[in-house]
Amino acid sequence: MKNSVLVLMCAATLMACKKNETTSTESNTDSSMMTVPADSVMAVDSTTMSGMGDNQTGNLSEQDKMFANEAAKGGMTEAMLGQLGADNGTNAKVKSHGQMMVSDHTKANQELKSWAASAGYSLPATPDAAQQKIAEDLRAKKGAEFDRAYTDIMVSEHEKAINLFRKQSTDGSDAALKAFATKTLPTLEQHLQHTKEARDAVK
Repeated sequence: MKNSVLVLMCAATLMACKKNETTSTESNTDSSMMTVPADSVMAVDSTTMSGMGDNQTGNLSEQDKMFANEAAKGGMTEAMLGQLGADNGTNAKVKSHGQMMVSDHTKANQELKSWAASAGYSLPATPDAAQQKIAEDLRAKKGAEFDRAYTDIMVSEHEKAINLFRKQSTDGSDAALKAFATKTLPTLEQHLQHTKEARDAVK
């Protein structure tokens, strides 16, 4: 009888040990399956985000970048000069021309900024030094002298802008930027015509 009890007790002890080993193994397996190295997740995310940023501007050609930069500076310059024409002009055609420049170029500048934001591209924040000097020199003029100088400058600026936009409309690579140039070109051509009419009126 004592031998039977001893055998049963040994068997129970062995079963308990095996159960503990199984539970420990399952726990370790579950733990290893649930643990993911944090560094590997961050590395993937970082690489992916970096690639997205590169793709946003990586597809722009040198022509696209040149156009975007020059169009931004030129647009700001023409809006600035237009404000001077509206404020300081003495001829009615000069004043109305200046108001049109401010309205149309401010709108075009905003469209270009919207494109830049979506493309992740940084545009110049101000006109360049030479363009700012043109505005400073014009600001110093008064009366009929101002009107003549203003219209001469605006004819020159719009001829340069038309050539810039025409080249982008044919040679640009970025579809949205090319469409912007094509859409804006007729407005610039109208501006040039109005500018020449204003120049004739102040001769």
